[in-house]
Amino acid sequence: MKKFIKGILLVSMALMLSFLYKANVKAAGEKTIANGVFIGDIDVSGMTASEATNSVNDYIQSLSEKTLTLTGTNDETLTITFADLGLGWANTDVVSEAVGLGKEGSIVERYKALKDLQYANHKYEIEYSFDDELLNQVLTEDCASFNIEKVNYSLVKSGNTFTVANGQVGYQINVDESISAIKSYIQNEWNHSDATIALVIEEDQPLGSAEELSQVTDVLGQYTTSYSTSGTARSANISNGCSLINGTTLYPGEEFSVLDTITPFTEANGYYPAGSYLNGVVVESIGGGICQVSTTLYNAVLLSELEVTERYNHSMIISYVDPSMDAAIAENGGKNFKFVNNTDYPIYIEGYTQNKQITFVIYGKETRDSNRTVSYESEVLETTQPSADQINADASQAFGTITTQSAHIGYKAQLWKIVTVNGVEESREVVNSSTYKMVPKIITVGTATGDVEAQTALNTAIATGDINQVNSVIAAYTARAAAAQSGDAQSYEAAAAAAAAAAQSASDQLAAQQGTTATTDGTTDTTTETTPDTSASETQADTTTENTETQADPETTVTEQTGQ
Repeated sequence: MKKFIKGILLVSMALMLSFLYKANVKAAGEKTIANGVFIGDIDVSGMTASEATNSVNDYIQSLSEKTLTLTGTNDETLTITFADLGLGWANTDVVSEAVGLGKEGSIVERYKALKDLQYANHKYEIEYSFDDELLNQVLTEDCASFNIEKVNYSLVKSGNTFTVANGQVGYQINVDESISAIKSYIQNEWNHSDATIALVIEEDQPLGSAEELSQVTDVLGQYTTSYSTSGTARSANISNGCSLINGTTLYPGEEFSVLDTITPFTEANGYYPAGSYLNGVVVESIGGGICQVSTTLYNAVLLSELEVTERYNHSMIISYVDPSMDAAIAENGGKNFKFVNNTDYPIYIEGYTQNKQITFVIYGKETRDSNRTVSYESEVLETTQPSADQINADASQAFGTITTQSAHIGYKAQLWKIVTVNGVEESREVVNSSTYKMVPKIITVGTATGDVEAQTALNTAIATGDINQVNSVIAAYTARAAAAQSGDAQSYEAAAAAAAAAAQSASDQLAAQQGTTATTDGTTDTTTETTPDTSASETQADTTTENTETQADPETTVTEQTGQ
Protein backbone atom coordinates (compact mmCIF):
# COMPACT_ATOMS: atom_id res chain seq x y z
CA MET A 1 0.00 0.00 0.00
CA LYS A 2 2.83 2.39 0.90
CA LYS A 3 4.56 1.65 -2.36
CA PHE A 4 1.34 2.36 -4.19
CA ILE A 5 0.90 5.76 -2.51
CA LYS A 6 4.55 6.65 -3.10
CA GLY A 7 4.12 5.79 -6.74
CA ILE A 8 1.08 7.99 -7.05
CA LEU A 9 3.01 10.90 -5.48
CA LEU A 10 5.93 10.50 -7.83
CA VAL A 11 3.59 10.39 -10.82
CA SER A 12 1.86 13.53 -9.59
CA MET A 13 5.18 15.31 -9.10
CA ALA A 14 6.31 14.26 -12.54
CA LEU A 15 3.11 15.56 -14.10
CA MET A 16 3.49 18.87 -12.24
CA LEU A 17 7.16 19.19 -13.20
CA SER A 18 6.22 18.45 -16.79
CA PHE A 19 3.61 21.19 -16.70
CA LEU A 20 5.94 23.71 -15.04
CA TYR A 21 8.83 22.82 -17.34
CA LYS A 22 6.67 23.40 -20.41
CA ALA A 23 5.66 26.74 -18.94
CA ASN A 24 9.36 27.68 -18.72
CA VAL A 25 10.35 26.83 -22.28
CA LYS A 26 9.96 29.34 -25.07
CA ALA A 27 8.63 28.47 -28.47
CA ALA A 28 12.12 28.04 -29.88
CA GLY A 29 12.92 25.49 -27.20
CA GLU A 30 15.28 27.74 -25.19
CA LYS A 31 15.09 27.33 -21.45
CA THR A 32 13.70 30.21 -19.44
CA ILE A 33 13.98 31.18 -15.82
CA ALA A 34 11.18 30.14 -13.48
CA ASN A 35 8.76 32.69 -12.14
CA GLY A 36 9.73 34.47 -8.91
CA VAL A 37 13.49 34.58 -9.58
CA PHE A 38 15.43 37.81 -9.09
CA ILE A 39 19.05 38.78 -9.70
CA GLY A 40 19.62 41.70 -7.43
CA ASP A 41 16.63 43.96 -7.88
CA ILE A 42 15.89 42.66 -11.39
CA ASP A 43 12.97 40.26 -11.90
CA VAL A 44 14.27 37.77 -14.44
CA SER A 45 11.17 35.53 -14.43
CA GLY A 46 10.50 33.99 -17.83
CA MET A 47 13.74 35.29 -19.33
CA THR A 48 16.29 33.29 -21.24
CA ALA A 49 19.93 33.38 -20.10
CA SER A 50 20.89 36.05 -22.64
CA GLU A 51 17.84 38.18 -21.80
CA ALA A 52 18.64 38.00 -18.08
CA THR A 53 22.29 38.85 -18.69
CA ASN A 54 21.35 41.90 -20.77
CA SER A 55 18.85 43.08 -18.17
CA VAL A 56 21.36 42.87 -15.34
CA ASN A 57 24.04 44.57 -17.43
CA ASP A 58 21.61 47.41 -18.17
CA TYR A 59 20.93 47.65 -14.46
CA ILE A 60 24.68 47.85 -13.64
CA GLN A 61 25.03 50.55 -16.29
CA SER A 62 22.26 52.59 -14.61
CA LEU A 63 23.97 52.17 -11.23
CA SER A 64 27.26 53.36 -12.73
CA GLU A 65 25.65 56.72 -13.45
CA LYS A 66 24.86 57.29 -9.77
CA THR A 67 27.11 59.76 -7.96
CA LEU A 68 29.50 59.00 -5.11
CA THR A 69 30.79 61.81 -2.88
CA LEU A 70 34.07 61.14 -1.08
CA THR A 71 34.76 63.25 2.01
CA GLY A 72 37.95 64.15 3.86
CA THR A 73 38.72 65.44 7.33
CA ASN A 74 38.42 69.18 6.81
CA ASP A 75 35.26 69.48 4.71
CA GLU A 76 37.03 68.37 1.52
CA THR A 77 34.74 66.62 -0.94
CA LEU A 78 35.04 65.00 -4.35
CA THR A 79 31.96 63.89 -6.30
CA ILE A 80 32.39 61.24 -8.98
CA THR A 81 30.20 58.57 -10.59
CA PHE A 82 30.43 54.88 -9.81
CA ALA A 83 31.63 54.45 -13.38
CA ASP A 84 34.78 56.34 -12.34
CA LEU A 85 35.54 53.38 -10.06
CA GLY A 86 35.04 50.88 -12.88
CA LEU A 87 31.87 49.44 -11.30
CA GLY A 88 31.01 46.09 -12.87
CA TRP A 89 29.23 42.77 -12.33
CA ALA A 90 31.47 40.05 -10.94
CA ASN A 91 29.26 36.92 -10.45
CA THR A 92 27.72 36.58 -13.90
CA ASP A 93 27.53 32.81 -13.37
CA VAL A 94 24.34 33.30 -11.32
CA VAL A 95 22.42 33.50 -14.61
CA SER A 96 23.15 29.82 -15.24
CA GLU A 97 22.07 29.01 -11.69
CA ALA A 98 18.84 30.94 -12.20
CA VAL A 99 18.06 29.10 -15.44
CA GLY A 100 18.75 25.76 -13.78
CA LEU A 101 16.60 26.43 -10.72
CA GLY A 102 13.81 23.79 -10.73
CA LYS A 103 15.27 22.06 -13.78
CA GLU A 104 18.36 20.44 -12.34
CA GLY A 105 18.90 17.88 -9.58
CA SER A 106 16.71 14.99 -8.48
CA ILE A 107 12.99 14.99 -9.10
CA VAL A 108 12.42 15.79 -5.45
CA GLU A 109 14.89 18.70 -5.49
CA ARG A 110 13.35 20.15 -8.62
CA TYR A 111 9.84 19.78 -7.25
CA LYS A 112 10.78 21.41 -3.96
CA ALA A 113 12.49 24.36 -5.73
CA LEU A 114 9.46 25.05 -7.88
CA LYS A 115 7.01 24.68 -5.00
CA ASP A 116 9.12 27.14 -2.92
CA LEU A 117 8.83 29.68 -5.72
CA GLN A 118 5.04 29.52 -5.44
CA TYR A 119 5.31 30.90 -1.91
CA ALA A 120 8.40 33.16 -2.02
CA ASN A 121 10.74 34.72 -4.56
CA HIS A 122 14.32 33.48 -4.92
CA LYS A 123 16.93 36.23 -5.06
CA TYR A 124 20.53 35.93 -6.26
CA GLU A 125 22.70 38.70 -4.86
CA ILE A 126 24.85 40.70 -7.27
CA GLU A 127 28.57 40.82 -6.47
CA TYR A 128 30.20 43.99 -7.77
CA SER A 129 33.61 44.29 -9.38
CA PHE A 130 35.91 47.33 -9.48
CA ASP A 131 38.88 48.62 -11.45
CA ASP A 132 41.56 48.82 -8.74
CA GLU A 133 43.76 51.02 -10.94
CA LEU A 134 40.96 53.58 -11.30
CA LEU A 135 40.22 53.39 -7.57
CA ASN A 136 43.85 54.04 -6.75
CA GLN A 137 44.00 56.92 -9.23
CA VAL A 138 40.94 58.59 -7.69
CA LEU A 139 42.41 58.42 -4.20
CA THR A 140 46.02 59.33 -5.01
CA GLU A 141 45.46 61.92 -7.71
CA ASP A 142 41.90 63.25 -7.67
CA CYS A 143 41.81 63.37 -3.87
CA ALA A 144 45.38 64.64 -3.49
CA SER A 145 44.07 67.91 -2.03
CA PHE A 146 42.68 65.93 0.92
CA ASN A 147 46.27 65.31 2.04
CA ILE A 148 47.65 68.08 4.23
CA GLU A 149 51.36 68.02 4.99
CA LYS A 150 52.26 68.31 8.62
CA VAL A 151 54.22 71.35 9.73
CA ASN A 152 56.81 70.59 12.37
CA TYR A 153 57.48 72.90 15.25
CA SER A 154 60.35 75.12 14.17
CA LEU A 155 62.65 77.87 15.35
CA VAL A 156 62.75 81.45 14.13
CA LYS A 157 65.85 83.49 14.94
CA SER A 158 65.64 87.23 15.31
CA GLY A 159 68.85 88.89 16.39
CA ASN A 160 70.17 86.71 19.19
CA THR A 161 66.76 85.40 20.20
CA PHE A 162 64.96 82.22 19.17
CA THR A 163 61.19 81.92 19.11
CA VAL A 164 59.16 78.78 18.47
CA ALA A 165 56.72 78.55 15.57
CA ASN A 166 53.91 76.12 16.36
CA GLY A 167 53.47 72.97 14.36
CA GLN A 168 50.39 71.76 12.51
CA VAL A 169 48.86 68.30 12.33
CA GLY A 170 48.95 66.71 8.89
CA TYR A 171 46.35 64.46 7.31
CA GLN A 172 47.02 61.65 4.84
CA ILE A 173 44.60 59.32 3.04
CA ASN A 174 45.16 55.68 3.89
CA VAL A 175 44.68 54.48 0.32
CA ASP A 176 44.47 50.73 0.98
CA GLU A 177 42.00 51.05 3.85
CA SER A 178 39.92 53.60 1.93
CA ILE A 179 39.65 51.24 -1.04
CA SER A 180 38.51 48.46 1.27
CA ALA A 181 35.93 50.77 2.89
CA ILE A 182 34.53 51.83 -0.50
CA LYS A 183 34.22 48.24 -1.72
CA SER A 184 32.60 47.07 1.52
CA TYR A 185 30.07 49.91 1.51
CA ILE A 186 29.02 49.32 -2.08
CA GLN A 187 28.71 45.57 -1.62
CA ASN A 188 26.97 45.50 1.76
CA GLU A 189 25.34 48.86 2.56
CA TRP A 190 24.61 50.72 -0.67
CA ASN A 191 20.90 51.30 -1.40
CA HIS A 192 21.67 51.96 -5.08
CA SER A 193 21.07 55.70 -4.83
CA ASP A 194 23.59 58.55 -4.83
CA ALA A 195 25.93 57.96 -1.90
CA THR A 196 28.53 59.56 0.37
CA ILE A 197 31.54 57.77 1.85
CA ALA A 198 34.09 59.13 4.33
CA LEU A 199 37.64 58.15 3.37
CA VAL A 200 40.01 56.67 5.94
CA ILE A 201 42.23 59.62 6.88
CA GLU A 202 45.15 59.30 9.28
CA GLU A 203 46.65 62.08 11.36
CA ASP A 204 50.35 62.85 10.97
CA GLN A 205 51.53 64.50 14.15
CA PRO A 206 54.17 67.25 13.84
CA LEU A 207 57.65 66.74 15.21
CA GLY A 208 58.90 68.71 18.16
CA SER A 209 57.54 70.92 20.87
CA ALA A 210 58.32 74.26 22.44
CA GLU A 211 60.03 72.44 25.29
CA GLU A 212 62.26 70.38 22.98
CA LEU A 213 63.27 73.37 20.85
CA SER A 214 64.07 75.49 23.89
CA GLN A 215 67.21 73.36 24.31
CA VAL A 216 68.68 74.62 21.02
CA THR A 217 71.03 77.31 22.33
CA ASP A 218 74.61 76.24 21.55
CA VAL A 219 76.78 76.79 18.48
CA LEU A 220 77.92 73.36 17.29
CA GLY A 221 79.93 74.63 14.33
CA GLN A 222 80.26 77.57 11.96
CA TYR A 223 82.24 78.37 8.81
CA THR A 224 82.77 81.36 6.52
CA THR A 225 84.11 81.69 2.97
CA SER A 226 84.75 84.79 0.87
CA TYR A 227 83.51 85.60 -2.63
CA SER A 228 85.08 89.06 -2.78
CA THR A 229 86.21 88.63 -6.40
CA SER A 230 82.82 87.42 -7.66
CA GLY A 231 80.68 89.43 -10.03
CA THR A 232 77.14 90.63 -9.43
CA ALA A 233 75.35 87.55 -10.80
CA ARG A 234 77.46 84.99 -8.93
CA SER A 235 77.18 87.01 -5.72
CA ALA A 236 73.40 87.13 -6.10
CA ASN A 237 73.26 83.34 -6.61
CA ILE A 238 75.26 82.74 -3.43
CA SER A 239 73.04 85.07 -1.44
CA ASN A 240 69.87 83.46 -2.82
CA GLY A 241 70.99 79.89 -2.15
CA CYS A 242 72.06 80.82 1.36
CA SER A 243 68.67 82.39 2.11
CA LEU A 244 66.84 79.24 0.96
CA ILE A 245 68.75 77.15 3.52
CA ASN A 246 68.66 79.72 6.33
CA GLY A 247 66.11 78.97 9.05
CA THR A 248 66.03 75.19 8.64
CA THR A 249 65.10 73.18 11.72
CA LEU A 250 66.28 69.57 11.50
CA TYR A 251 65.14 66.93 13.97
CA PRO A 252 67.16 63.92 15.18
CA GLY A 253 67.47 61.32 12.44
CA GLU A 254 66.25 63.66 9.67
CA GLU A 255 68.36 64.02 6.53
CA PHE A 256 68.96 67.39 4.89
CA SER A 257 69.42 67.64 1.11
CA VAL A 258 70.97 70.83 -0.24
CA LEU A 259 69.81 70.13 -3.80
CA ASP A 260 66.20 69.56 -2.76
CA THR A 261 66.22 72.77 -0.72
CA ILE A 262 67.73 75.23 -3.18
CA THR A 263 66.49 74.01 -6.57
CA PRO A 264 65.23 74.57 -9.19
CA PHE A 265 67.99 76.68 -10.69
CA THR A 266 65.72 79.09 -12.53
CA GLU A 267 65.38 82.83 -12.74
CA ALA A 268 61.92 82.47 -11.19
CA ASN A 269 63.61 80.94 -8.15
CA GLY A 270 65.99 83.88 -7.82
CA TYR A 271 69.03 82.70 -9.82
CA TYR A 272 71.11 84.34 -12.57
CA PRO A 273 73.54 83.05 -15.24
CA ALA A 274 77.10 82.81 -13.91
CA GLY A 275 80.23 80.69 -14.31
CA SER A 276 80.03 76.92 -13.86
CA TYR A 277 82.24 73.91 -14.64
CA LEU A 278 81.34 71.71 -17.62
CA ASN A 279 83.80 69.12 -18.99
CA GLY A 280 86.81 71.09 -17.84
CA VAL A 281 85.50 74.37 -19.21
CA VAL A 282 83.94 77.31 -17.42
CA VAL A 283 80.54 78.03 -18.96
CA GLU A 284 77.61 80.28 -18.10
CA SER A 285 74.65 78.54 -16.46
CA ILE A 286 71.72 79.56 -14.28
CA GLY A 287 72.79 79.33 -10.63
CA GLY A 288 76.55 79.51 -11.21
CA GLY A 289 78.39 79.87 -7.90
CA ILE A 290 75.91 77.88 -5.82
CA CYS A 291 78.57 75.29 -4.95
CA GLN A 292 80.15 77.85 -2.64
CA VAL A 293 76.94 77.66 -0.61
CA SER A 294 77.10 73.86 -0.28
CA THR A 295 80.85 73.98 0.38
CA THR A 296 80.52 76.50 3.20
CA LEU A 297 77.70 74.48 4.75
CA TYR A 298 79.79 71.29 4.39
CA ASN A 299 82.55 72.72 6.55
CA ALA A 300 80.07 73.91 9.20
CA VAL A 301 78.57 70.40 9.23
CA LEU A 302 82.03 68.85 9.65
CA LEU A 303 82.80 71.08 12.62
CA SER A 304 79.42 70.17 14.13
CA GLU A 305 80.30 66.48 13.62
CA LEU A 306 77.00 65.72 11.92
CA GLU A 307 76.82 62.63 9.71
CA VAL A 308 77.63 63.34 6.05
CA THR A 309 75.72 60.90 3.84
CA GLU A 310 76.55 62.28 0.38
CA ARG A 311 79.31 64.59 -0.84
CA TYR A 312 81.25 65.09 -4.10
CA ASN A 313 84.33 67.13 -4.90
CA HIS A 314 84.48 69.47 -7.90
CA SER A 315 85.86 68.26 -11.20
CA MET A 316 88.51 71.02 -11.06
CA ILE A 317 90.10 72.74 -8.10
CA ILE A 318 88.42 75.79 -6.57
CA SER A 319 90.04 78.70 -4.78
CA TYR A 320 87.81 79.51 -1.80
CA VAL A 321 88.66 76.41 0.28
CA ASP A 322 91.59 73.99 0.41
CA PRO A 323 91.52 70.73 -1.57
CA SER A 324 89.06 68.11 -0.23
CA MET A 325 87.14 70.74 1.77
CA ASP A 326 84.59 71.37 -1.02
CA ALA A 327 81.14 69.96 -1.76
CA ALA A 328 79.95 70.23 -5.36
CA ILE A 329 76.32 70.00 -6.48
CA ALA A 330 74.85 69.53 -9.96
CA GLU A 331 71.11 69.44 -10.56
CA ASN A 332 71.35 67.55 -13.85
CA GLY A 333 74.05 65.12 -12.77
CA GLY A 334 73.01 63.81 -9.40
CA LYS A 335 75.73 65.54 -7.40
CA ASN A 336 74.31 66.50 -4.04
CA PHE A 337 75.36 67.27 -0.49
CA LYS A 338 73.35 65.52 2.23
CA PHE A 339 73.77 65.05 5.95
CA VAL A 340 71.83 63.64 8.89
CA ASN A 341 71.21 65.17 12.29
CA ASN A 342 72.86 62.40 14.29
CA THR A 343 72.48 64.21 17.62
CA ASP A 344 69.76 63.60 20.18
CA TYR A 345 68.36 67.11 19.81
CA PRO A 346 67.01 69.36 17.05
CA ILE A 347 69.45 71.60 15.20
CA TYR A 348 68.92 74.99 13.59
CA ILE A 349 70.82 76.16 10.50
CA GLU A 350 71.49 79.86 10.19
CA GLY A 351 72.95 81.19 6.94
CA TYR A 352 73.73 84.78 5.98
CA THR A 353 75.87 86.83 3.61
CA GLN A 354 77.64 90.06 4.47
CA ASN A 355 80.44 92.03 2.81
CA LYS A 356 80.79 89.31 0.15
CA GLN A 357 81.25 86.59 2.73
CA ILE A 358 78.91 83.67 3.34
CA THR A 359 78.55 82.11 6.80
CA PHE A 360 76.68 79.11 8.12
CA VAL A 361 76.15 78.59 11.86
CA ILE A 362 74.66 75.36 13.19
CA TYR A 363 72.93 75.55 16.56
CA GLY A 364 71.94 72.64 18.80
CA LYS A 365 72.54 71.31 22.28
CA GLU A 366 76.23 70.83 22.95
CA THR A 367 76.95 67.43 24.51
CA ARG A 368 80.65 67.16 23.59
CA ASP A 369 83.24 67.65 26.30
CA SER A 370 84.43 71.22 26.65
CA ASN A 371 88.09 70.16 26.64
CA ARG A 372 87.65 68.39 23.28
CA THR A 373 88.25 70.20 19.99
CA VAL A 374 87.83 69.18 16.36
CA SER A 375 89.79 70.52 13.39
CA TYR A 376 90.30 69.52 9.76
CA GLU A 377 93.49 69.47 7.71
CA SER A 378 93.82 69.24 3.94
CA GLU A 379 96.69 67.11 2.64
CA VAL A 380 97.76 67.26 -1.01
CA LEU A 381 99.01 63.86 -2.13
CA GLU A 382 99.85 64.62 -5.74
CA THR A 383 99.81 67.50 -8.22
CA THR A 384 99.74 67.52 -12.01
CA GLN A 385 100.98 70.68 -13.72
CA PRO A 386 98.98 71.97 -16.69
CA SER A 387 100.04 70.75 -20.12
CA ALA A 388 100.63 73.01 -23.11
CA ASP A 389 98.07 75.70 -23.84
CA GLN A 390 95.04 74.50 -25.77
CA ILE A 391 93.97 76.81 -28.59
CA ASN A 392 90.51 76.24 -30.07
CA ALA A 393 88.85 77.78 -33.12
CA ASP A 394 85.31 79.12 -32.75
CA ALA A 395 83.60 79.81 -36.07
CA SER A 396 80.67 81.44 -34.25
CA GLN A 397 82.85 84.29 -32.93
CA ALA A 398 84.15 87.24 -34.96
CA PHE A 399 87.59 86.98 -36.53
CA GLY A 400 90.32 87.81 -34.01
CA THR A 401 88.14 87.58 -30.88
CA ILE A 402 90.13 85.88 -28.10
CA THR A 403 88.84 84.57 -24.77
CA THR A 404 91.04 82.82 -22.24
CA GLN A 405 90.32 80.34 -19.45
CA SER A 406 93.13 80.00 -16.95
CA ALA A 407 94.85 76.68 -16.39
CA HIS A 408 94.00 74.42 -13.47
CA ILE A 409 96.54 72.28 -11.64
CA GLY A 410 95.42 68.71 -11.07
CA TYR A 411 95.32 67.50 -7.47
CA LYS A 412 94.87 64.36 -5.45
CA ALA A 413 94.08 65.22 -1.85
CA GLN A 414 92.51 63.96 1.33
CA LEU A 415 90.96 65.58 4.37
CA TRP A 416 91.96 64.65 7.91
CA LYS A 417 89.75 64.98 10.98
CA ILE A 418 91.86 65.70 14.04
CA VAL A 419 90.49 65.43 17.57
CA THR A 420 92.42 66.87 20.50
CA VAL A 421 91.66 66.59 24.20
CA ASN A 422 93.26 69.12 26.53
CA GLY A 423 95.45 70.18 23.62
CA VAL A 424 96.78 66.66 22.99
CA GLU A 425 95.94 64.88 19.73
CA GLU A 426 93.71 61.93 20.50
CA SER A 427 92.76 60.72 17.03
CA ARG A 428 93.31 61.41 13.35
CA GLU A 429 91.24 59.93 10.54
CA VAL A 430 90.69 60.52 6.81
CA VAL A 431 87.26 62.04 6.12
CA ASN A 432 87.39 62.02 2.32
CA SER A 433 89.64 61.63 -0.70
CA SER A 434 89.31 63.88 -3.73
CA THR A 435 90.72 64.03 -7.25
CA TYR A 436 90.68 67.21 -9.32
CA LYS A 437 91.48 67.07 -13.01
CA MET A 438 94.29 69.02 -14.63
CA VAL A 439 93.09 71.44 -17.29
CA PRO A 440 95.48 73.42 -19.52
CA LYS A 441 95.06 77.07 -20.31
CA ILE A 442 92.28 77.20 -22.92
CA ILE A 443 92.38 79.96 -25.51
CA THR A 444 89.37 80.29 -27.79
CA VAL A 445 89.87 82.22 -31.04
CA GLY A 446 87.05 83.56 -33.18
CA THR A 447 87.46 82.76 -36.90
CA ALA A 448 84.21 84.02 -38.45
CA THR A 449 84.94 86.18 -41.51
CA GLY A 450 83.99 86.45 -45.15
CA ASP A 451 87.69 86.54 -46.08
CA VAL A 452 88.50 82.91 -46.88
CA GLU A 453 92.25 83.58 -47.10
CA ALA A 454 92.30 85.22 -43.67
CA GLN A 455 90.24 82.41 -42.13
CA THR A 456 92.50 79.74 -43.64
CA ALA A 457 95.62 81.49 -42.36
CA LEU A 458 94.14 81.86 -38.86
CA ASN A 459 93.10 78.18 -38.72
CA THR A 460 96.65 77.25 -39.71
CA ALA A 461 98.07 79.45 -36.97
CA ILE A 462 95.65 77.90 -34.44
CA ALA A 463 96.79 74.42 -35.53
CA THR A 464 100.39 75.29 -34.57
CA GLY A 465 99.30 75.74 -30.96
CA ASP A 466 101.45 78.89 -30.83
CA ILE A 467 99.59 81.96 -29.56
CA ASN A 468 102.29 84.19 -31.04
CA GLN A 469 101.50 82.87 -34.52
CA VAL A 470 97.79 83.39 -33.84
CA ASN A 471 98.31 87.00 -32.73
CA SER A 472 100.59 87.67 -35.70
CA VAL A 473 98.04 86.42 -38.24
CA ILE A 474 95.20 88.31 -36.56
CA ALA A 475 97.19 91.55 -36.52
CA ALA A 476 98.38 91.18 -40.13
CA TYR A 477 94.98 90.41 -41.65
CA THR A 478 93.24 93.04 -39.53
CA ALA A 479 95.76 95.59 -40.84
CA ARG A 480 95.20 94.40 -44.41
CA ALA A 481 91.43 94.85 -44.02
CA ALA A 482 91.93 98.36 -42.62
CA ALA A 483 94.27 99.28 -45.51
CA ALA A 484 91.73 98.03 -48.03
CA GLN A 485 89.08 100.27 -46.51
CA SER A 486 91.40 103.28 -46.58
CA GLY A 487 91.76 103.11 -50.37
CA ASP A 488 95.52 103.72 -50.17
CA ALA A 489 96.98 101.28 -52.71
CA GLN A 490 100.53 101.58 -51.40
CA SER A 491 99.44 100.89 -47.81
CA TYR A 492 97.31 97.98 -48.95
CA GLU A 493 100.19 96.45 -50.92
CA ALA A 494 102.45 96.58 -47.86
CA ALA A 495 99.73 95.19 -45.56
CA ALA A 496 98.94 92.39 -48.00
CA ALA A 497 102.61 91.42 -48.13
CA ALA A 498 102.78 91.39 -44.35
CA ALA A 499 99.64 89.25 -44.15
CA ALA A 500 101.08 86.79 -46.68
CA ALA A 501 104.30 86.61 -44.69
CA ALA A 502 102.40 85.94 -41.46
CA ALA A 503 100.40 83.21 -43.16
CA GLN A 504 103.56 81.63 -44.61
CA SER A 505 105.25 81.73 -41.21
CA ALA A 506 102.32 79.86 -39.66
CA SER A 507 102.35 77.32 -42.49
CA ASP A 508 106.10 76.78 -42.17
CA GLN A 509 105.84 76.22 -38.42
CA LEU A 510 102.97 73.78 -38.80
CA ALA A 511 104.87 71.93 -41.53
CA ALA A 512 107.92 71.69 -39.31
CA GLN A 513 105.81 70.31 -36.50
CA GLN A 514 104.29 67.71 -38.82
CA GLY A 515 107.45 66.90 -40.76
CA THR A 516 106.00 68.08 -44.10
CA THR A 517 106.16 71.09 -46.37
CA ALA A 518 103.03 73.23 -46.17
CA THR A 519 101.78 76.02 -48.40
CA THR A 520 99.87 79.12 -47.41
CA ASP A 521 96.61 77.77 -48.86
CA GLY A 522 96.53 75.08 -46.19
CA THR A 523 97.48 72.14 -48.49
CA THR A 524 100.36 69.78 -47.74
CA ASP A 525 103.16 68.91 -50.16
CA THR A 526 104.35 65.29 -49.83
CA THR A 527 107.54 63.65 -51.10
CA THR A 528 107.41 60.85 -53.73
CA GLU A 529 110.26 58.35 -53.73
CA THR A 530 110.83 55.23 -55.87
CA THR A 531 111.88 52.07 -54.09
CA PRO A 532 114.63 49.89 -55.64
CA ASP A 533 112.45 46.79 -55.96
CA THR A 534 109.30 48.30 -57.45
CA SER A 535 108.28 50.57 -60.28
CA ALA A 536 105.38 52.01 -58.26
CA SER A 537 105.66 55.31 -56.38
CA GLU A 538 104.82 55.45 -52.64
CA THR A 539 103.42 58.61 -51.12
CA GLN A 540 104.78 59.29 -47.63
CA ALA A 541 103.14 61.84 -45.37
CA ASP A 542 102.73 62.20 -41.58
CA THR A 543 98.99 62.44 -41.01
CA THR A 544 99.15 62.14 -37.21
CA THR A 545 98.15 65.25 -35.28
CA GLU A 546 98.34 65.77 -31.54
CA ASN A 547 94.98 65.92 -29.82
CA THR A 548 95.26 68.84 -27.41
CA GLU A 549 91.69 68.62 -26.16
CA THR A 550 91.13 67.47 -22.60
CA GLN A 551 89.16 64.25 -22.40
CA ALA A 552 85.85 64.55 -20.55
CA ASP A 553 85.65 62.91 -17.15
CA PRO A 554 82.39 60.91 -17.13
CA GLU A 555 81.52 62.44 -13.79
CA THR A 556 82.01 65.96 -15.10
CA THR A 557 79.75 65.77 -18.12
CA VAL A 558 77.28 67.58 -15.86
CA THR A 559 77.30 71.24 -15.06
CA GLU A 560 78.57 72.11 -11.60
CA GLN A 561 77.16 75.44 -10.43
CA THR A 562 80.46 76.61 -9.00
CA GLY A 563 82.38 79.34 -10.76
CA GLN A 564 85.96 80.16 -9.88
